[in-house]
Amino acid sequence: MSTAIETIKDDFALLDDWEDRYRYIIELGQGLPPFPEEARDDAHKVQGCVSQVWLDTKRSAGTDPILSFQGDSDAHIVRGLVAIMIALFSERRASDIIRIEAEETMRNLGLDEHLTPQRANGLRSMVRRIKKEAERSLDIAAAQ
Repeated sequence: MSTAIETIKDDFALLDDWEDRYRYIIELGQGLPPFPEEARDDAHKVQGCVSQVWLDTKRSAGTDPILSFQGDSDAHIVRGLVAIMIALFSERRASDIIRIEAEETMRNLGLDEHLTPQRANGLRSMVRRIKKEAERSLDIAAAQ
Protein backbone atom coordinates (compact mmCIF):
# COMPACT_ATOMS: atom_id res chain seq x y z
CA MET A 1 0.00 0.00 0.00
CA SER A 2 1.39 3.41 -0.86
CA THR A 3 1.95 6.04 1.79
CA ALA A 4 -0.58 8.36 0.16
CA ILE A 5 -3.49 5.94 0.45
CA GLU A 6 -2.45 5.00 3.99
CA THR A 7 -2.48 8.69 4.95
CA ILE A 8 -5.97 9.06 3.49
CA LYS A 9 -7.16 6.00 5.43
CA ASP A 10 -5.64 7.38 8.66
CA ASP A 11 -7.21 10.80 8.10
CA PHE A 12 -10.60 9.21 7.40
CA ALA A 13 -10.35 7.26 10.68
CA LEU A 14 -9.92 10.56 12.56
CA LEU A 15 -13.05 12.09 11.03
CA ASP A 16 -16.21 10.80 12.69
CA ASP A 17 -18.74 12.90 10.80
CA TRP A 18 -19.48 12.28 7.11
CA GLU A 19 -19.81 16.02 6.48
CA ASP A 20 -16.18 16.35 7.60
CA ARG A 21 -15.20 13.41 5.38
CA TYR A 22 -16.91 15.00 2.37
CA ARG A 23 -15.03 18.24 3.04
CA TYR A 24 -11.80 16.24 3.26
CA ILE A 25 -12.56 14.50 -0.06
CA ILE A 26 -13.11 17.92 -1.66
CA GLU A 27 -9.78 19.14 -0.20
CA LEU A 28 -8.02 16.11 -1.69
CA GLY A 29 -9.43 17.06 -5.09
CA GLN A 30 -8.28 20.64 -4.69
CA GLY A 31 -4.76 19.31 -4.11
CA LEU A 32 -4.58 17.60 -7.51
CA PRO A 33 -2.06 19.13 -9.90
CA PRO A 34 -3.55 21.10 -12.79
CA PHE A 35 -4.75 18.81 -15.54
CA PRO A 36 -3.46 19.69 -19.03
CA GLU A 37 -6.10 21.33 -21.23
CA GLU A 38 -4.98 19.29 -24.26
CA ALA A 39 -5.89 16.10 -22.37
CA ARG A 40 -9.51 17.19 -21.82
CA ASP A 41 -10.65 15.20 -24.83
CA ASP A 42 -12.62 12.04 -25.58
CA ALA A 43 -9.49 9.86 -25.52
CA HIS A 44 -8.85 10.79 -21.88
CA LYS A 45 -12.47 10.93 -20.76
CA VAL A 46 -13.63 8.12 -18.50
CA GLN A 47 -16.83 6.64 -19.89
CA GLY A 48 -19.55 5.67 -17.43
CA CYS A 49 -19.23 8.69 -15.15
CA VAL A 50 -22.13 11.11 -14.76
CA SER A 51 -19.68 13.94 -14.11
CA GLN A 52 -16.93 14.56 -16.59
CA VAL A 53 -13.75 12.74 -15.54
CA TRP A 54 -10.46 12.73 -17.42
CA LEU A 55 -7.52 10.44 -16.80
CA ASP A 56 -4.03 10.56 -18.27
CA THR A 57 -1.56 7.71 -17.90
CA LYS A 58 2.23 7.80 -18.07
CA ARG A 59 4.20 4.57 -18.11
CA SER A 60 7.85 3.79 -17.53
CA ALA A 61 9.85 1.45 -19.71
CA GLY A 62 10.32 -2.22 -18.88
CA THR A 63 8.44 -5.49 -18.90
CA ASP A 64 6.32 -4.47 -15.88
CA PRO A 65 6.12 -0.69 -16.24
CA ILE A 66 5.35 1.70 -13.41
CA LEU A 67 2.22 3.69 -14.17
CA SER A 68 1.46 7.16 -12.94
CA PHE A 69 -1.93 8.77 -13.31
CA GLN A 70 -3.17 12.31 -13.47
CA GLY A 71 -6.87 13.09 -13.40
CA ASP A 72 -9.53 15.71 -13.04
CA SER A 73 -13.30 16.16 -12.89
CA ASP A 74 -15.75 19.00 -13.29
CA ALA A 75 -17.39 18.11 -9.93
CA HIS A 76 -15.74 18.84 -6.56
CA ILE A 77 -16.58 15.56 -4.80
CA VAL A 78 -15.70 13.51 -7.88
CA ARG A 79 -12.37 15.34 -8.21
CA GLY A 80 -11.67 14.20 -4.63
CA LEU A 81 -12.59 10.62 -5.54
CA VAL A 82 -10.19 10.89 -8.48
CA ALA A 83 -7.49 11.95 -5.99
CA ILE A 84 -8.21 8.89 -3.82
CA MET A 85 -7.96 6.54 -6.83
CA ILE A 86 -4.71 8.19 -7.92
CA ALA A 87 -3.34 7.72 -4.38
CA LEU A 88 -4.36 4.06 -4.53
CA PHE A 89 -3.06 3.21 -8.01
CA SER A 90 -0.41 5.71 -9.13
CA GLU A 91 3.34 5.00 -9.07
CA ARG A 92 2.84 1.24 -9.01
CA ARG A 93 3.83 -1.57 -11.35
CA ALA A 94 1.17 -2.56 -13.87
CA SER A 95 1.02 -6.10 -12.47
CA ASP A 96 0.33 -4.72 -8.97
CA ILE A 97 -2.38 -2.37 -10.24
CA ILE A 98 -4.27 -5.30 -11.75
CA ARG A 99 -4.32 -7.05 -8.36
CA ILE A 100 -5.43 -4.09 -6.22
CA GLU A 101 -8.91 -4.54 -4.75
CA ALA A 102 -10.34 -1.03 -5.07
CA GLU A 103 -13.76 -2.20 -3.83
CA GLU A 104 -12.14 -3.22 -0.53
CA THR A 105 -10.56 0.22 -0.17
CA MET A 106 -13.92 1.85 -0.91
CA ARG A 107 -15.53 -0.32 1.80
CA ASN A 108 -12.74 0.43 4.30
CA LEU A 109 -13.25 4.16 3.76
CA GLY A 110 -17.03 3.77 3.95
CA LEU A 111 -17.45 5.16 0.45
CA ASP A 112 -19.61 2.24 -0.64
CA GLU A 113 -22.25 3.30 1.91
CA HIS A 114 -22.03 7.07 1.49
CA LEU A 115 -21.80 7.63 -2.25
CA THR A 116 -24.79 7.94 -4.51
CA PRO A 117 -25.20 4.95 -6.84
CA GLN A 118 -24.18 7.17 -9.79
CA ARG A 119 -20.94 8.27 -8.09
CA ALA A 120 -20.17 4.68 -7.03
CA ASN A 121 -20.70 3.50 -10.62
CA GLY A 122 -18.48 6.31 -11.88
CA LEU A 123 -15.78 5.30 -9.41
CA ARG A 124 -15.98 1.70 -10.66
CA SER A 125 -15.68 2.98 -14.24
CA MET A 126 -12.52 4.83 -13.26
CA VAL A 127 -11.09 1.69 -11.63
CA ARG A 128 -11.88 -0.36 -14.76
CA ARG A 129 -10.15 2.26 -16.90
CA ILE A 130 -7.04 2.26 -14.68
CA LYS A 131 -6.84 -1.55 -14.70
CA LYS A 132 -7.34 -1.59 -18.47
CA GLU A 133 -4.43 0.87 -18.81
CA ALA A 134 -2.31 -1.48 -16.69
CA GLU A 135 -3.24 -4.49 -18.85
CA ARG A 136 -2.52 -2.51 -22.01
CA SER A 137 0.89 -1.49 -20.62
CA LEU A 138 1.79 -5.12 -19.96
CA ASP A 139 0.65 -6.08 -23.48
CA ILE A 140 2.75 -3.29 -25.01
CA ALA A 141 5.78 -4.29 -22.95
CA ALA A 142 5.38 -7.96 -23.92
CA ALA A 143 5.16 -7.06 -27.61
CA GLN A 144 8.45 -5.14 -27.56
